[in-house]
Amino acid sequence: MDKMKVRELMVPTDRFPKISDNASLFDALFALEKAQEAFLSGKAEQRVLLVEDEQEKIIGKISPIDLFKGLEKKYNEVNVEETLEKFGLKYIWNNMQKDLSLWESPFEDLCRKAADVHVKDFVNIPGEGQTVEGDDNISKCFHLFVVNRHDTLFVLEKNQFVALLRFSDVYREVSRTMRECTVG
Repeated sequence: MDKMKVRELMVPTDRFPKISDNASLFDALFALEKAQEAFLSGKAEQRVLLVEDEQEKIIGKISPIDLFKGLEKKYNEVNVEETLEKFGLKYIWNNMQKDLSLWESPFEDLCRKAADVHVKDFVNIPGEGQTVEGDDNISKCFHLFVVNRHDTLFVLEKNQFVALLRFSDVYREVSRTMRECTVG
């Protein structure tokens, strides 16, 4: 596994369901449900929902937790680094909730919010800690998965997202390699 490259385990973006960044939160909810149903029934091998812009370029992904983020726009005001520095680890969540009034009325006008909020308002756009190149060693990915706790890494080629590296695929490969080991 030491010499294995990301390219050997990555899954091209054309094998994932997609949604436009102009779609509503309602549309995203239904698309996520459809992707989950297709995955569970064996009709699809992916349940990750990728987001594409008007030029059909992949810009990120959304998950059910991102829908919650979309319902509470104040999450865009949260800067984790500043919060950690300002409040310290022990009090982060309580202070963020108090300072930003997060989830004071989570279900007020829920349907209106779901129609008015668009995917581009809450899409999970991968940062430096969630991107790799196809020719990177898999060992680089171990660090990114563990430290950043992502379930997928985006594979870049010429500054375009071309594939995803799923933790489940890397785990399966590590598990297979470990089973082949002879200890003694």
